[in-house]
Amino acid sequence: MHIPKPLLALVLASGLTASHAAAQGPNLDRNPVRAGTAAAPAPARLPAVRARPPASRRNQPVPVPAARRAARATTERPNPARTPRLGVAPTNGEKWDEITPEAVNTGTLRLPVGRGSAGPTVLRVQIMLNRALFSPGMIDGKWGKNTENAVFWLQSREGLPTTGVVDATTYARLALLAGSPTQPVREHVLTAEDVAGPFLAIPGNIYEHARLRCSCYETLGEKLTETFHATRDLLRRLNPGVELDRVAAGAVLRVPNVRSQDTPPLGEVRKILVSGSGNYLQALDASGRILYHFAATLGSTYDPSPQGDFAVLSVHPNPWWHYQPALLAHVPDDRPNAMIPPGPNNAVGRVWIALSAPHYGIHGTKSPETIGYAQSAGCVRLTNWDVTFLSQRLQGGVP
Repeated sequence: MHIPKPLLALVLASGLTASHAAAQGPNLDRNPVRAGTAAAPAPARLPAVRARPPASRRNQPVPVPAARRAARATTERPNPARTPRLGVAPTNGEKWDEITPEAVNTGTLRLPVGRGSAGPTVLRVQIMLNRALFSPGMIDGKWGKNTENAVFWLQSREGLPTTGVVDATTYARLALLAGSPTQPVREHVLTAEDVAGPFLAIPGNIYEHARLRCSCYETLGEKLTETFHATRDLLRRLNPGVELDRVAAGAVLRVPNVRSQDTPPLGEVRKILVSGSGNYLQALDASGRILYHFAATLGSTYDPSPQGDFAVLSVHPNPWWHYQPALLAHVPDDRPNAMIPPGPNNAVGRVWIALSAPHYGIHGTKSPETIGYAQSAGCVRLTNWDVTFLSQRLQGGVP
């Protein structure tokens, strides 16, 4: 992969850079703050990346030329008085078990919708966010902080009141950005590729894992959840009576109508912003406008991280993971190293994006349901589908 434009600066921040200080995202402790004001940027303490995979044994890394490694962005301390207050919508009366393809596609849209809600309207909003490139992470039909973050930042970019609540005005803009699909839940005929393995049980012992030929999906159902960016429970709800681990090519599934990996780039990514307090990653253009927003998981407080600006150096598709106990806080240093084969159940997932800080990177995950909620062993972690999508748009739009 070639990244032909000047350096992509990575800013590790809890707030925003000066060029991106339109608003501050929702805080995770849900303390109310004032709406409609701009937030000053601030440094964040991101977790250390404790295990950097080497260049893939099957795929060579894609370096960024040294001449393009100079751009940097600055961060400032946050001003709490200028942090916006999130709105809280009353629950809209729907329940999660009311989700059906018909309810999502043709049922009454119950707005406003926000924190505490679940059901067909939330599912429709999550699908639209996914298609509008403000990813809520794993789609499940339940309102959570990933969905709220995505709504807030979409409102900020589009010049709407930054409430984190979807009202009629926000939904109209969201649907337009998502391409106004007539069927947010669509029928999909499974292909031979969709159901192809191999499927292997991943042992809990890391050294046994290292002897496998791949870090493959363990089941077909697991593969389908990643294919359609949805939880197993949601796919079961949309397809009652279907055994996801046993479906065959030619079977019809009802699935979220998520974005295509072939979606054209919205612009040239010139900066990547990672929020330590908000659990998200954003790809920005030269003006600081958000092109893509992704839910992210960061590390724990016992794995301290550097703060500041770093460069994206290279992209490694399907990386091997170099398991190094000396770099892992929870493993005795005297344990032997191991090489873990590529695959979606590799600890770094489908893609490793190397940063200029040694042992630090942006990568995928084997546990997409944890993104935005759990803590990592150090890196900036996205779902496999989001990190793949991002990595493919670090090409500056060149085919």
